Amino acid sequence: MDLLIPALVSFITTIAAIPLTIKLAKKYNLVDNPKLRPHPAHTQVRTVPRAGGLANFAGIVLPILLFLPLSKHIFGILVALIILLVVGLLDDRYKNLSPYLRLVSQFLASSAVVLSGIGIDFVTNPLGGIIQLNNLSLQFNLFGFHQIIILADILAVIWIVWVMNMINWSKGVDGQMPGIVTVAAFILGILSLKINLFHDPQQINVAKIAFITSASSFALLIFNWYPAKIFPGFSGSTILGFMIATLSILSGAKLATAGLVLLIPATDFAYTFFRRILQGKSPVWGDRGHLHHKLLEKGFSHRQIALFYILGSVILGAAALSLSSSGKLFAAILVAIIILGTILWLNFFGEFLKHSDPDNG
Repeated sequence: MDLLIPALVSFITTIAAIPLTIKLAKKYNLVDNPKLRPHPAHTQVRTVPRAGGLANFAGIVLPILLFLPLSKHIFGILVALIILLVVGLLDDRYKNLSPYLRLVSQFLASSAVVLSGIGIDFVTNPLGGIIQLNNLSLQFNLFGFHQIIILADILAVIWIVWVMNMINWSKGVDGQMPGIVTVAAFILGILSLKINLFHDPQQINVAKIAFITSASSFALLIFNWYPAKIFPGFSGSTILGFMIATLSILSGAKLATAGLVLLIPATDFAYTFFRRILQGKSPVWGDRGHLHHKLLEKGFSHRQIALFYILGSVILGAAALSLSSSGKLFAAILVAIIILGTILWLNFFGEFLKHSDPDNG
């Protein structure tokens, strides 16, 4: 019950907040109108309310305040969520915020949570042993004693920003992004419970936050399923991506587990990032080269693509919970090669997969 009630409160709060968010979005023009805001990544021509992150913010923050002690880590998370919500809503309203400004806001949010003491002190070496990252530190007094663990904190900031962008780039079709996050947060919650049973009793609070995040994302998924009644917007994708990245650190620095669960969008992100650079384009400007765009071009529906991502995350998540560190590495390499090969095939030979016209004989 200690885990179920916070998740249930999160789910109900998000469900209740979404209709109000839709009304506010329409009233204050927080909508996605492709005719007024053309963008190469658009996959629909309907006008749909954005700002889904406002409902996620309420669904995550309220149960955290109700069911978790206000520690410095929680305070850092709350500050980061406020930054992401404000910038996200501004992006939803004005629809032309520079991607570089949005990137700066992500670094600010990541820095806020890292300064609260959340860092990657170590990573597990898949070949055996632990790689410590907390050997080099900087100490200073500013309204109290503070310590910056240089390598651990820099890696944490980069990891959080990377996951936020990866999740943001994975909201191309209805139901895709909240479906992925629902699964990833649930898997990280299960992982925290496993650690709690054997090593660290404090992981019970991490599990609570993970299930709160999963429940809020699932509530958004219900309204975002095709045809979507609301879009997550930049606020929704970054808030949920931030929570996944932070949870993966809090759950015993299990970056490999999160990486394996998110391997499909992660591979697509990496391919898209380097493809844009090789094409002489900025990696932060959108286009129609994502995996979900290619699948849409080949005739797959929004629902089919979303289910592909969700079921893929479920399978990889189940594997992540049962495999050793070396097993995760082997599985990640193997699956990433398969996904990358699929992306390359769709880009260069996808014409062979197009659905036939029933009238062409």
